This record gives sequence, structure tokens and C-alpha cells, in this order.
Amino acid sequence: MGRLRTFGVVAVLATLATAAAAADMPGASPPPPLQWHPPALLHLDTGWYLRGDLGYSIGTIGSADAAAGFTNPTGNKLGSGLSGGGGVGIKSNWLRTDFTIDSMAPLKYNGTIAAPNDVTAKISAISALLNGYLDLGTWYHVTPYIGAGVGTAYMHVTDYSSALAPPFSGGSHGQWNFAWAGMLGAAYAVAPNTMIDVGYRYINYGDVATASDSFGAMNFKNIAAHEVHVGVRWSFDDLAQR
Repeated sequence: MGRLRTFGVVAVLATLATAAAAADMPGASPPPPLQWHPPALLHLDTGWYLRGDLGYSIGTIGSADAAAGFTNPTGNKLGSGLSGGGGVGIKSNWLRTDFTIDSMAPLKYNGTIAAPNDVTAKISAISALLNGYLDLGTWYHVTPYIGAGVGTAYMHVTDYSSALAPPFSGGSHGQWNFAWAGMLGAAYAVAPNTMIDVGYRYINYGDVATASDSFGAMNFKNIAAHEVHVGVRWSFDDLAQR
């Protein structure tokens, strides 16, 4: 047994020595170097998307200025109503940009000169905004965001009525204004290319006047709205990969 053990050890040593000598021989191929593979980059969603939204607008008004020589209304209030719209945008990493067109249904205006709510009108708006958003990360498929937008809005005043301030002939009037907005909300991914968006938007439409008659017009100042909406964002970049 001792000779067999000794013979086995000698055989192993001889094999190792032969392998080392072969590695040092001219023309022998060295073992391949170890390969380093950098870690894969984190994939962030990018691409084009469509959006559609349905919401509820709560109107606000700063003041109402009557024509020169007439009493200004007090207790100015603007009602609430439905709003909705759609748009197209692009997402790049945590930044998004989209262009949206939205419509606000006519909101009822009430003001007081002599008796409660003796001045009335309806004010509606169609806005076109370029918006930018910052997505604040994603947790459990939920992505909160903040954003802002600038653009223009077409304001329309109809059904004006007052016995104490012009225009006594009523009528309707529309005008284009500068508009701006601030947004915040969160989107939930229900599919790889579909997100449900729930958010809040403050949008400022500026001032708008009624139609004028020979006595003048009523000017409504600082028209704005607080809006809550539910919408859908659908990414269509995945179609190019099919």
C-alpha cells in the first residue's frame, strides 16, 4: 500500500510538471483572458404617447368691472362644470412633454349690484397648451409627477344679463388670451403601454369681456379654474417593435 500511495503522488506531480512545461513551450496558446462585462444600464421608458382626459372644473374669478359710470358687481362667483380634452406627447427618461387641447363647459357667473345675483353670464374656454412634466420615480407601478404649461385660450362669454350694468342688449363675445397652468398627479401602469392618470390642474385664462353696446361692456378679471381629471395615456412606440 505504501508503494502504491507513493506512486500515485509521483504521477500527479509529473502530470502538473508536464502541463507547466507545455504552457512555457514556444507556440503554445496561453489561456484566454478573463472577460469583464459592464452591468446592463437601467431601462427607462421612452417614446411617443397619446392621451385623453375627462375632468371637473371649479371656476374662480377675481372681480368684475362695469363700464365707466356704472356700479361694479360684488360677490362675484363662477360655477363648476365638466371639462375634457386630449393630446400627444413624448417621454424621455423622467421628462415628458405634450401638447393638449382642452374644453371647459360654460360656467355660470353670478354677481350682485342691487339684489343678490342680479348680474349673470356664462363663461367657457378652449385651451391649447404646451406642457412639461417631471416624473418623480415609480413605486409599485405608480408614478407621481409635477408639471407646468403655457399656451393660449379662447374665452367666450354668452347669456349676459343685467338691468343695472351694460351691455343691456346682451349678446356674446369671444377673445384669445394667454393661458398658463400648473399640474400634479400620479399615473398607474395597467399594461406595459397603458397608464391611468389621475391629477389636479390649476389653469389661469386671464380676463374676458362681454359684448359691447353703446353704453359699454362688463369685464371679468382673472378667470381661472381648479380641475380634477381622470385620463388614459397610451404609448404607441411598442408598435414599431412588433
